[in-house]
Amino acid sequence: MKKYERKEDNITFHRELKKTRETFFSRIRNLFSASGKKKLDTDFFDHVEEILLSSDVGIKTTIKIINNLEKKVQDVKNNVVDIKYLYKLLKEEMKLLFMDIKNKCLEDKVEDEKNKPYVIIMIGVNGVGKTTTIGKLAFLLKKKGLNLIIGAADTYRAAAINQLEIWSNLVNVPLIKQHMYADPASVAYDTLQSAKSKKIDVVLIDTAGRFQNRVGLMEELSKISRVLKRVIPNAPHEVMLVLDASTGQNSFEQVRKFITFVKVTSIILTKIEGTAKGGMVLGIMDQFKIPIKYVGIGEKIRDLKKFDGEKFIDSFFPE
Repeated sequence: MKKYERKEDNITFHRELKKTRETFFSRIRNLFSASGKKKLDTDFFDHVEEILLSSDVGIKTTIKIINNLEKKVQDVKNNVVDIKYLYKLLKEEMKLLFMDIKNKCLEDKVEDEKNKPYVIIMIGVNGVGKTTTIGKLAFLLKKKGLNLIIGAADTYRAAAINQLEIWSNLVNVPLIKQHMYADPASVAYDTLQSAKSKKIDVVLIDTAGRFQNRVGLMEELSKISRVLKRVIPNAPHEVMLVLDASTGQNSFEQVRKFITFVKVTSIILTKIEGTAKGGMVLGIMDQFKIPIKYVGIGEKIRDLKKFDGEKFIDSFFPE
């Protein structure tokens, strides 16, 4: 396998989070704009709370940040704190939300897996950009020296199969498909059998995503997993949930629904460049402890980048 470089795929967030920075950070900046000391009264903490909530951080995570911030400054004399120190504390408190979440590089996980191919099931509701994300992920992983195959197991929509075929041709990755309304588990099985015979490194399997058929989707995903285990006992190795970052609080509900019937191992956020409420990233990481692997920052084939929690926070709190 080829040795892969990683630097070029790390996202800086400076350009991509322009909308979020213009709303969230501008308000944070105004709050800490004065030099010298700051009186830590109820109005101050209420203001911080309002900024976090309006940025879709979420109630539980916002309360956690505020409470931890209050504890760190509770012994300050006369409740007066240096502005720069307070600014730093808030920044560090947000970074702590990412510290206890293991987010091992996907290429390393593939490299370490002895029972190949490494099987990834992609899930998500319709409209989040799941099929497009599969194409971008295939391109990214192939660029790292990995060979892949894609399974078109979303057989309920002809458009999904056609779109996936366009992407597979674009990135020059084989696609296994059947006719519309074929058994998704059968497609997944055929894909894995083909991958195993050809000694493929990674299998990407697309699935249908419609909440109105939640029970059916749960049974379908369970069936796909059972069928995959007949070929490789510990498959699937990864279940990636694709979320539209612009949906804000609705993304929390999507995570809650999916984890009730499948073990989500990682998240990919799409359309992050188009949202002014990037705070949902903090809430999801804090409440569900699921690592965010990649973020989609546009429609081009190279517009899928690795997520870095510290850089994400740094983009809002420049020195």
